Amino acid sequence: MAEAPRTTASPEQDALWMARALDLARRGTSLCSPNPMVGCVITDSSGALAGEGWHEYEKLDHAEVMALKAAGDRAHGGTAYVTLEPCNHTGRTGPCSLALIHAGIARVVAATGDPNPLVSGAGFTTLRRAGIPVEVGLCQPEARAINQAFACWITQKRPFVDMKVAMTMDGRIAPPPGVHHKREPYWITSEASRAAVQPLRWQADAVLTGVDTVIADDPQLTDRSGTPRRRPLLRVILDSELRIPLDSKIITQAQGDVLIYTVSDNTARRRNLEDRGIRVEVLPAEAGKVPLAKMLASLGEKGILRLLTETGSRLNTAFLAANLVDRIRIFWSPQLLGSDAVPAFRTLPTPIRLDRAELERYGNDFCIGALLHDPWHADPGA
Repeated sequence: MAEAPRTTASPEQDALWMARALDLARRGTSLCSPNPMVGCVITDSSGALAGEGWHEYEKLDHAEVMALKAAGDRAHGGTAYVTLEPCNHTGRTGPCSLALIHAGIARVVAATGDPNPLVSGAGFTTLRRAGIPVEVGLCQPEARAINQAFACWITQKRPFVDMKVAMTMDGRIAPPPGVHHKREPYWITSEASRAAVQPLRWQADAVLTGVDTVIADDPQLTDRSGTPRRRPLLRVILDSELRIPLDSKIITQAQGDVLIYTVSDNTARRRNLEDRGIRVEVLPAEAGKVPLAKMLASLGEKGILRLLTETGSRLNTAFLAANLVDRIRIFWSPQLLGSDAVPAFRTLPTPIRLDRAELERYGNDFCIGALLHDPWHADPGA
């Protein structure tokens, strides 16, 4: 194979093309899970756009292959801008690193390495051994933010847990007992805040709540964003004693998208739910409750990368106390319910500080978000 001519680009051009690759990667939201979101831009030897691509699970081709097909012969001597390290193994498709080599790519600019510790750096090594210069780190924070859920799943074998809480200024999530009619929602936040939750459900593979919330509010927990997704949003219910009402919306509207975790040995009740198309999984009890870590491991085995929790005070506290929350988003409504109302959290073993918190406004509400655990560790593959 003839050696590809070397290509150069200014830092400004590199940043421009990587920003485009990141935009392409985001097109894979809810369409590529359980694979990572990846975008790729290929410029020809003159620095002009030759091809671009992004990954969608059902279309098989990875972003690099999609971009190479679009670029054709113009890829020879060009630069590949890719948001994640090109793979170096054969799975459903062949190695992207070899595809770039065979196409005659002369330079690779990658935002970050592969978070999988078993393969991290191998793609870069293959490219460099072929004589292709590889530069790693451009727009790295943005690229890693896109694939936080994948990094968590591939390294910890569990989904990235995104906790959503809607509460008043005095930290309450529901009015005092007797004020709120069961199985009727009591809206803490504004319509603007509730609309902002739909994109969070769209980005998630599963949404989780507890049976107490189902009994109190009778929620649907559906993705009503209207945005395409590859697989239905999995609705997960933690119900230790299988108390969920059979006429609740989640049960009556189930279409193979409801999974209940329990520790109950009530076989008749379980069969009754399964006859309605509900999946029920029994886990070994811990303190009489569904073990959260084992439940997350089970979801990880099912290819669930991102889990959105919309739970009550007991589960909010349990997830935080077990150090299982990766990101928290608190929608904060300027109203007061008083000390008799239901708190958002119970007693925590240690205080939790939200470092680098981000603030957004939705109507008259505010949303405070913060990353509690960064699933990316050392710089993979740089």
